[in-house]
Amino acid sequence: MTTKTAAPGAKTAPVVGFDRVSKAYGDVRAVDGLTLELHPGETVALLGPNGAGKSTTLDLLLGLKQADGGEVSVFGTSPREAIVAGRVGAMLQSGGLMDEVTVGELVGLACALHPRPYKVSDVLARAGIAQIASRKVNKLSGGQAQRVRFALATAGDSDLIVLDEPTTGMDVTTRQGFWATMREQADQGRTVLFATHYLEEADAVADRVLVLHRGRLLADGTAAEIKAKAGARRISFDLEGDIDEPALRALPFLTTFDLSGQTVRIQSADADATVHALYGLGVHPRNLEVAGLGLEQAFVAITAAEEARTK
Repeated sequence: MTTKTAAPGAKTAPVVGFDRVSKAYGDVRAVDGLTLELHPGETVALLGPNGAGKSTTLDLLLGLKQADGGEVSVFGTSPREAIVAGRVGAMLQSGGLMDEVTVGELVGLACALHPRPYKVSDVLARAGIAQIASRKVNKLSGGQAQRVRFALATAGDSDLIVLDEPTTGMDVTTRQGFWATMREQADQGRTVLFATHYLEEADAVADRVLVLHRGRLLADGTAAEIKAKAGARRISFDLEGDIDEPALRALPFLTTFDLSGQTVRIQSADADATVHALYGLGVHPRNLEVAGLGLEQAFVAITAAEEARTK
C-alpha cells in the first residue's frame, strides 16, 4: 500500500467540489445550492437529520444521480470519470452483495475490476473477514455483511473512500477496529467521507464535520467548532428538600430543562447568568457541573434552532 503525500509547500487541488449544487424530487429540494470542498487526507463526517439530503449528496458525488443545477467535480473531473479511473471506493448502506457466491469470490471480483487492485488476501485481512472467505454471502450476519462492503470499497488503491452508515450492525469491538483501519487510510493521504447517525463516532474520528439541513450546509468545522457554534452549555446539580420547579424553569437563558428526582439538568445560552440567577433563588445546589455540549447535543441544538428560524 502506498503513502500519498504532497510536495512540501504544494497547494493541493480539492478532492471533491460541489458548486451551488441542487437536486429536487418534485416539490422537495433534497439538495439546495450546496457548495463545499473536500481536501486530501481529511476524515469528514456528514451529519443531518432524516431528510437532510445526506444520501442524495452521496449519490451525486458517486454519479448515481445527476444534479438539476450546479456542478459536482471529483479530482477535477466528473464523478463517473473518477470512479472509472479507480480513484473512488464506496461503501453503501445496502445492496452491492451478490447471493450464492462466497465472500472470497466477491472480493476477488472487486479486486479484478479495480484499475489499481490490492491482493485479495490483503483486502480480506484488512476487513477482518479472512476467516469467512469461504462462506456464502447470503449466510452472513449484518455486521459481517458490512465488513464485506468495506472490503469492496477498499479493494484497490483509491484516493477517496465514501462510506454511508458504515458501522451499522457492527459490534463495539468491530467498530473500533474498523475506525482504526480508516484512520490508517487517512494517514496515508486518502480522503474519507462518511455519513453516520452515530454522532459519538463523528466526534471521535472526524477532523471535520459537515451538518446538512434540508439540503443546505448548516455548519462546517471541527467537532469542537460545531460544539461552540451551538452556543449553549450544560448545567447539572442536585437539590435537597422541596423543589420549586416553576422557579427553576424561569431561570434566564434556558434552552432545555430536565428534572429527575432531585437532579436538575439544563442547557443555557449563558451559563454564567443562569448560575448567578440560580443562587439568587436562595437554593443551595450540590454537585454543580457546567460543561460544554457534546457533539450530539450541539447537533440537536443547531438543527432545532434552524427549524425554529425557518418556520
